[in-house]
Amino acid sequence: MQSFQHPDIFESRHIGPSKEDIKEMCSVCGVSSVDELIDETVPSNIRLKNKLILDEPLSEYEFINLIQSIASKNKVYKNYIGMGYNPTILPSVIQRNILENPGWYTQYTPYQAEIAQGRLEALLNFQTIVSDLTALPIANASLLDEATSAAEAMLMFFNSRKKDKGNSKKFFVSDEVFPQTIDVLKTRSKPFGIELVIDDFKTIELTDEYFGMLVQYPAMNGEIYSYNKLFSKADELKIFKVVAADILSLTILTPPGEFGADCAIGTTQRFGIPMGYGGPHAAYFATKEEFKRVIPGRIIGVSVDSQGNRALRMALQTREQHIKRERATSNICTAQVLLAVMAGMYAVYHGPKNLKAISLRINNLTNILSKSLIELGLVQINKNYFDTITFKVDQSTKEKIKKEALNRKLNLNFFTKDNFSISLNETTTLADVQELIETIASATGKAYKKTIDNLKYDSKVSFNSEFARTSKYLEHDIFNSYKSETDILRYMKYLENKDLSLVHSMIPLGSCTMKLNATTEMLGVTLPQFSNLHPFTPEEQLTGYIEMFREFENQLAEITGFDSVSLQPNSGAQGEYAGLSVIKAYLEDKGESHRNIALIPSSAHGTNPASAVMAGMKVVVVNCDDKGNIDVNDLKTKAELHKNNLAALLVTYPSTHGVFEESIKEICEIIHQNGGQVYMDGANMNAQVGLTSPAEIGADVCHLNLHKTFCIPHGGGGPGVGPIAVAKHLSPFLPGHSIVNINKEKSINAVSAAQFGSASVIVISYAYIKMMGETGLTNATKMAILNANYIKAKLEPYFKVLYTGSNGKVAHELIFDMQEFKQTAHVEVEDIAKRLMDYGYHAPTVSFPVHGTLMIEPTESEPKSEMDKFCNALISIREEIREVENGIADVKNNVLKNSPHTAQMVVADNWVFPYSREKAAYPISYLRTNKFWPSVSRVDNAYGDRNLVCSCLPVSEYAE
Repeated sequence: MQSFQHPDIFESRHIGPSKEDIKEMCSVCGVSSVDELIDETVPSNIRLKNKLILDEPLSEYEFINLIQSIASKNKVYKNYIGMGYNPTILPSVIQRNILENPGWYTQYTPYQAEIAQGRLEALLNFQTIVSDLTALPIANASLLDEATSAAEAMLMFFNSRKKDKGNSKKFFVSDEVFPQTIDVLKTRSKPFGIELVIDDFKTIELTDEYFGMLVQYPAMNGEIYSYNKLFSKADELKIFKVVAADILSLTILTPPGEFGADCAIGTTQRFGIPMGYGGPHAAYFATKEEFKRVIPGRIIGVSVDSQGNRALRMALQTREQHIKRERATSNICTAQVLLAVMAGMYAVYHGPKNLKAISLRINNLTNILSKSLIELGLVQINKNYFDTITFKVDQSTKEKIKKEALNRKLNLNFFTKDNFSISLNETTTLADVQELIETIASATGKAYKKTIDNLKYDSKVSFNSEFARTSKYLEHDIFNSYKSETDILRYMKYLENKDLSLVHSMIPLGSCTMKLNATTEMLGVTLPQFSNLHPFTPEEQLTGYIEMFREFENQLAEITGFDSVSLQPNSGAQGEYAGLSVIKAYLEDKGESHRNIALIPSSAHGTNPASAVMAGMKVVVVNCDDKGNIDVNDLKTKAELHKNNLAALLVTYPSTHGVFEESIKEICEIIHQNGGQVYMDGANMNAQVGLTSPAEIGADVCHLNLHKTFCIPHGGGGPGVGPIAVAKHLSPFLPGHSIVNINKEKSINAVSAAQFGSASVIVISYAYIKMMGETGLTNATKMAILNANYIKAKLEPYFKVLYTGSNGKVAHELIFDMQEFKQTAHVEVEDIAKRLMDYGYHAPTVSFPVHGTLMIEPTESEPKSEMDKFCNALISIREEIREVENGIADVKNNVLKNSPHTAQMVVADNWVFPYSREKAAYPISYLRTNKFWPSVSRVDNAYGDRNLVCSCLPVSEYAE
């Protein structure tokens, strides 16, 4: 019978193995079918009884039509709201060659520095920009958003108090700080007993009770204040000073580091990043040299490789605070790398002169608007300003202006009582200024007859000379060399070519789910109806977003088996924190605020204990047994011991050891019997969808990593999105927001700056679910499990598999123990990881969750041919180890110890190694036609940590 269905089905594009491959792979795994494998792998008592109720899958063509239809329901007005979000101009060369380029967006966090030098340089550029513009010596490689960056600063200084300030628990916040920032500060201060004092900085009486403070620069109303008097008093009392600064304004305003700030935070959204209805954007964090070992997030530093060449890498001590687990002072696990790369490239593209010219242009236009509106009789309340002007009006006039502005499709800032504000931006023109003047003239019944030509001559700088920047910035050649598009295009491609991504080969990182990020899924991100909306846009302009979010929340609720979903957390760790905060709020509401014990298995991801501490819990570690499973007896003992104070169990399922623990329902029941809640870390949800669910195993709340299971790309280390799903009894406590009313009955304060977090990339995960449908999603889970078991079967004769389920099967990932080679050949797991680069592969996850191991996760997207190549590479490496074991190769001078080998090493006249160039560079035949070369040899981490350099310096500096 003739079929009228188009043969090109998305599921078959997303899933790697063909039907023929699947049959062969099942045979290798010792099963007759995929379903038999699943029955042997996933415990029967947690299997879903019914299929997921989701729409029938759409083709890619159908989805493109759908998403364009949804986008068209959003109304893109001209936005003058400000409050930390502004329309920008993203240079097309950056949009096409970074944002829309899988060579950039499918990279992973640069743990393997030798094959990540491109994005490491781009991030070093970002750090240099932040450091130069804030005039503070140390900057990290981005944080999640301005509000959480402010919270990180508060906590960093809280934990940096000297003994004589040990009892100081007050943190002053200017009442002119953005309200969304204050909202997040309220959330993050509570678990630590920090008292926020929100008041007028001009009248606040500082005492020794304060340990820190936060001010906005320029302030929310646009005023550029002098904080000299306040900071002088703070210095006397040893109070740390944080400035939330508009980074674009710092090209013409005195930077925070020059008026006494200890830390500057903010967002780099103004550097060409679309508003995206709230995100994602790269926040920045800069501070003084003395805090370099406690700074949250990641720092990119300069080191050298084994050949003495300059090489970049993540500075070890500051790479991730969560390696400290329950001793952590931050739970930051990811950053906003892709957005930081774009913002940094925007500065490279424009250079210091054009950045300053952009700022002066905005300021001149704002000055023209200010004078014109004052001529109309409006009373302006801010005197010194950069881009924002605020006017005092009665309620009746305010409503008239609001109505007229909306009629003309203009969004102004009406969020403050008795005032309204207008913030201009990079996209604003003289014609826009005239339109604004005419709008307000019409609303107030005033005549205004000036033309654009008259307006031009009224402009000059709108702030006192004391606020004008005199120091230089961005003098490095990087920011002064790429003037033409040809130049910048080649520079971006030069960096991209240094980095291994999914366009080259599989990235088999366990616990990271480096699956396909399909092009059709990505298309919605750059639709202007999604990307050009301000997060505080009036609801009636957001019909498309609201429709998509409601459907997406329902999809996630169906997949998890839970009642409600919050899309606000903008990383996995933020999702953990949000979920635990919801549990705390629920317990407090029940009158059980004393419950503060979090049980966490020893195998847990490091962010789990860190997040628990951030949420105000005390961590008690539960042991694992010899098979890698939670020791149920130990869990029961500790749950009963702490039953009066038990708050939660944090459990990852399947476990971080790559196994479906058969006792999971019993584990959850033990916690509930002792008064606690079960938080399930969704890091391994890729092995659950359609087969089981967090609700089915007995959890109460989980977070989901949309950048893992649901296809948002990792972007080289962000963006990530970590929504939480909760059972019905927790639904009233989901995060709210101070500006946009998404509040539930008993909502906790916000965990992110924007009410829907990184809203614009949620379209990617929505697309994935819409095009896969129930059958596709379930098959993806099955294939992820099949692929992992196929790799196990292929490699088990050569490497020891550390943990399996009771039937000898693994979930979607597995751990190989490499520790024996340290005894037999003095080969470390790091040597194997680096040698894989010579074969064209990124290493699996190294020494996590067990020291001396490799954790491999192939995902469902990799075809059999690629997995075979990867397995052959590891088998070849095993033979190289055997050569050392048998005395054929030298223990210290061999292909493993000297890896990776760069092209520069291989073609050098002087070849000093006791093996051939061919063995070094082309150990397997496929490399002759498709070779990825590491751009540096093995990086010396210890050197880099001893000589911490975190910004662009002249090459001569490194020589010295």
